Amino acid sequence: MASFNLTTAEPSTFILNGIPGLEAAHIWISIPFSMLYIISLLGNFMVLLVVSKEQTLHKPMYLLLCMLALTHIGISTCIVPKALCIFWFRSKDITVDGCLTQMFFLHMVATMHSAVLVTMAFDRYVAVCEPLRYATILTNARITKLGLVGLIRAVLLILPEPLLLRRLPFCANRVIPHTYCEHMAVVKISCGDTTVNRMYGLGITLVISGLDLTLIGLSYGQIIRAVLRISSKNAHRKALNTCTAHICVMLVSYTPNLFSTLTHRFGQGIAAHVHILLANLYLLVPPMLNPIIYGVKTKELRDKVGKYTCRM
Repeated sequence: MASFNLTTAEPSTFILNGIPGLEAAHIWISIPFSMLYIISLLGNFMVLLVVSKEQTLHKPMYLLLCMLALTHIGISTCIVPKALCIFWFRSKDITVDGCLTQMFFLHMVATMHSAVLVTMAFDRYVAVCEPLRYATILTNARITKLGLVGLIRAVLLILPEPLLLRRLPFCANRVIPHTYCEHMAVVKISCGDTTVNRMYGLGITLVISGLDLTLIGLSYGQIIRAVLRISSKNAHRKALNTCTAHICVMLVSYTPNLFSTLTHRFGQGIAAHVHILLANLYLLVPPMLNPIIYGVKTKELRDKVGKYTCRM
């Protein structure tokens, strides 16, 4: 295993620089960061609380909502505490092992999040195309198994990233121009050959996004075909309404993710602080919006949340 040849008194640390060019505004930037984080935690923990307490919500769709909420909590918690330490206390040091650990969990949970969205698309496909067999095809036990498969896939795909980085030499430059240890941000500061790391990172991004979006597209292709066969307009509206929340969540999740990933790799003309802000927003905004989307679009969940809110 290659050693880290850092020319400093503490050779086992990196420096997270926050948002380059906006250091003077870090305190102000921390306000929306912390607000997004708090709202995200409140919304997602409320979903977990309500579903766990209400026996009538112990169904596959709500089990998937709980999985989605857990991934949202995990994603935002991976980045916000350290970012706030940078903004508030200028605590920029992070150990190499801590950096690689943060990277692994962040990308692993994000990959798991994508797998949950695929499973939710399959859930909507069965609900619309096979409504009479829904209860037998999608049981809570089967949803749990699908979630476990998604978790194993995420671990196996993401684990090579920090392992490959661990082999790289890092010389005089140990400053990561970011608020968290994003894979490509760490790769760029290495003074070794990063070809394998770059190719693997890009390949994983394309495989995960490409495969998952293809599966989601196939599910919705079947849903649209089934809806077009229905003659009643009310039945059309009812069938499509069952998918509205999931479609909104996908747009909120995938669109900024793909845009941020592509601009970080190919957008050489875009200012560094724009890259960093986008990379943070795509991890912070969806966890805040998704509980709201499902709360608004899912009457049963909305009613239960309202009941618990009134008790508080």
